[in-house]
Amino acid sequence: MINAINIISFDIPYPANYGGVIDVFYKIKEFKAKGIKVILHCFEYGRSQSKELEALCEKVYYYKRHTGFMNNFSGLPYNVKSRISAELTKNLLSNDHPILFEVLHTCYLLSDPRLLNRLKVYRHSNIEHDYYKHLAKSEKRLLKKIYLKLEAGKLKKFEKVINHADLILAVNECDVSYFKDKYPKVRTEFLPSFHSNNEVTINEGKGEYILYNGNLSISENYSAVIWLIHNVFSQLNYKVTIAGMNPPDFLISEIQKHKHVELVSNPDDRKMNDLIENAHIHVLYTEQATGLKLKLLNVLHSGRFVICNDKMLEGTGLKGNEGLIICNSGNDFVSQTDAVMKKDFTSKLIAERKSQLDKFSNKRNMEKLLGLLDKK
Repeated sequence: MINAINIISFDIPYPANYGGVIDVFYKIKEFKAKGIKVILHCFEYGRSQSKELEALCEKVYYYKRHTGFMNNFSGLPYNVKSRISAELTKNLLSNDHPILFEVLHTCYLLSDPRLLNRLKVYRHSNIEHDYYKHLAKSEKRLLKKIYLKLEAGKLKKFEKVINHADLILAVNECDVSYFKDKYPKVRTEFLPSFHSNNEVTINEGKGEYILYNGNLSISENYSAVIWLIHNVFSQLNYKVTIAGMNPPDFLISEIQKHKHVELVSNPDDRKMNDLIENAHIHVLYTEQATGLKLKLLNVLHSGRFVICNDKMLEGTGLKGNEGLIICNSGNDFVSQTDAVMKKDFTSKLIAERKSQLDKFSNKRNMEKLLGLLDKK
């Protein structure tokens, strides 16, 4: 078994309070639990250096991300160009441990000939050019929309760097098929995201409100909230809570038009966990069938009924049942919400949920990851 690993993270993965960094942070915790030394390389831009990470890792290196308008004129994606670091190269060359590149943004060195004989693993989160293309569609600001479209094209071109990886770890079963077809010479395996839930902790009985949660500064999520307000929440007579990070002003204004809908901005972990555990229904909606939605995993582990559209589940292997209900129209969301508000979440449904979530066990998936690394 390997005894140490380099992890290159696109951001400082603590606090673990949004999608990609959640996967990185809880993966580090599982490596630590297995006695594997983690040498963490992370890019610093807006987040503080972390004593929590330094306690978990053998060593943590921080690199300044070189942001700036001129990086947009590079042939490389902005998110890659801004993470080029000679210091990172030097530190990687100072040992011979495997290298885990967390998302495409960190993959500039994947093709570097000096790393030719190293074990290099690409950790997928999204098909990045598809993800950025969808973000552009829902983005309201013109300059940001143009940037996202250009970045999508650059990411699509840059993606071929993955040919230099030894292993691809995809969080989504549909994306496994994409990588196997596009990069047949590189082994691809399904490995769901690591997350904060070690067990199912659902309360039996009923809650009194409906919850939507997500990072509200991302166009994918605020567009979902707007759709839900117009097509679902405005048709309901139940209390609705929308919770998440950094909601834009136009979203705040839209929520304030509906007296039965409340906004909880920037809840801390304790508040967010309390909201999830005490809601009766979790309503989730997306137009992007990309990656694995970690908010879905959170509510499935800790929340009662979940009502979502089929794109939210695509590639996860999860199927609808009495506790996980699939709807694809506003009318279906409304009618199913009315029906579910009358039901209790029972011990039988909790047992069924536990069975559904077995494939997302952090311990199980770390065993699989270590087995894959040992085969190389």
